[in-house]
Amino acid sequence: MSLFISPEENKSEAPQGSIFWWRLALLLALVALFSGILLTGVSVWFLGAVALAGAGGAAYTFNFHIPAALIRLFAMARTAAKYGERLVGHKAALLDQVSRRAMLFSAMAAAPRVRSASWQLGDQDRLADFIDDVENLDFAKLRVQLPLQATAVGLAFTVAATIVVAPMALLVALPILLGVIVCARWLLPVLAKNWHSARLDKRAAGRRLGTALGAVVPLQAEHAWPETLTTSFAALARTDARLLLSRRRMAVADTLVGLLGPIAGLAVLGSAWLNGQRGEALLAAAFVAFAWLALGEAAQGASRILHAHVKEGAASKALKAWTAGTSPDDAPARSQPFRLSRLQIIALRRCAPHGRPLGGTVDLILEAGRPTVLSGPSGCGKTSLLKQVGGWLEADGGGKLIGDGIELMASSRRKLTYLGLHDAAVLSDSVRENLFAPDATDAECWAALDVVELGERVRLAGGLDGWITQDTLSLGEAHRLNLARALLSPLPMILLDEPGEHLDREQARRIVERLIARLQHRILLVSSHKASDAWEAAQELKLDGLALQRAE
Repeated sequence: MSLFISPEENKSEAPQGSIFWWRLALLLALVALFSGILLTGVSVWFLGAVALAGAGGAAYTFNFHIPAALIRLFAMARTAAKYGERLVGHKAALLDQVSRRAMLFSAMAAAPRVRSASWQLGDQDRLADFIDDVENLDFAKLRVQLPLQATAVGLAFTVAATIVVAPMALLVALPILLGVIVCARWLLPVLAKNWHSARLDKRAAGRRLGTALGAVVPLQAEHAWPETLTTSFAALARTDARLLLSRRRMAVADTLVGLLGPIAGLAVLGSAWLNGQRGEALLAAAFVAFAWLALGEAAQGASRILHAHVKEGAASKALKAWTAGTSPDDAPARSQPFRLSRLQIIALRRCAPHGRPLGGTVDLILEAGRPTVLSGPSGCGKTSLLKQVGGWLEADGGGKLIGDGIELMASSRRKLTYLGLHDAAVLSDSVRENLFAPDATDAECWAALDVVELGERVRLAGGLDGWITQDTLSLGEAHRLNLARALLSPLPMILLDEPGEHLDREQARRIVERLIARLQHRILLVSSHKASDAWEAAQELKLDGLALQRAE
């Protein structure tokens, strides 16, 4: 699924209005560019013509009103076109933004990576980076493609005019132009590397400094406060130095572009002079020479274009990483039959959601009709292990997970697994929609709600079509709604995180017993830090934070 479709790449996917406004923005950009070129060219032609007329009789017959009017016309046209290009370009970018963001957020909602690591957006630094990436992608066409297209058309015009008036001048102009292109191609990967490194270093330094500011007293007590501040600010200084180096390299590109105009202009004048053009014959060459000068002035923002291109590439890569995984089209239909009776886990190295190893490996066999409980204190990694087994964490730790004799990759396990976390999300919608079972009958929905002792509460709330929100249900009711979702899921492997959470001991025992009875034909793996009589018949695996061992 392509998430980032521009009007250029696929016009059928872009809003029709957006295409129109982009074309108008490009037209206005060309008008602004050529108005600048014509303004400079006509001005020098006017001054040259006046100088040639001198103080003789020709001066009295020279009609200066026409060139003066053209100069004012081109000046006004350039100003109006520049402002028009900005207004129209931003309108086109905002129209694209609507469809692009809708596609982005839809893909994120379907991406397992986001569901397994959405907590990362709670980090203010990561959230700021995400917002910057979305903005950089939204305005990439306005900052990169539009100025490049206008400059390319202007360059083609000046080269064609030079071929007609003074072709020998291209022997000087083209090497400089080639040098600009080579410099840009060399500079792009360097800028990308420096920008990415600076972004990561700045994030790490900011986090370190924020942690230090939140622990002033203990750090001072341990005499570590000055050293911590010095380390944090030194990292920020290195980041600024890296960015300063990038700016200096971009200044080199701006210098080459700035030299292109005057050197090419002098080359045109020199070539025309050597060809014997004098007096009025030299006016055309002067027009072209100053056209080069105007083009060089218009292209002074080359470094900004390069920088915007670097940000666009980084943003596209980062957002695609956020949306990697199952697309909405790839999601399995609930009516599709699934079968999985045995899952063998071999040497699975445990890790946290961000990839930090937790120590030890897991060797385990999960079978239908044989529920398995992960027990251990809070924070020892039970939920992370559930996510690894279900394929919701990318890092599989190098182990193998074999289902019914076939090795299952993470993407395959996600399609076979229902993962019920203890912090259930309740949508502002009907109870029916909150059960996530569009193919289930009313009878099946009520049966699942009764199993988790939520049926009477739902009947009082208006039935399956009653409207509920996150604030409507208590924590225990929201958790039982999540367990009802597990019962209605057609998937062959059910992973439940703390199914007894927010429930008293006796209610948890009753509901768990019913869950085991109802899910006996499926693989059931649950985590729990509370002892329960309901789990006596299940195989228990103790999680000690270092290794997973079968309890004797």
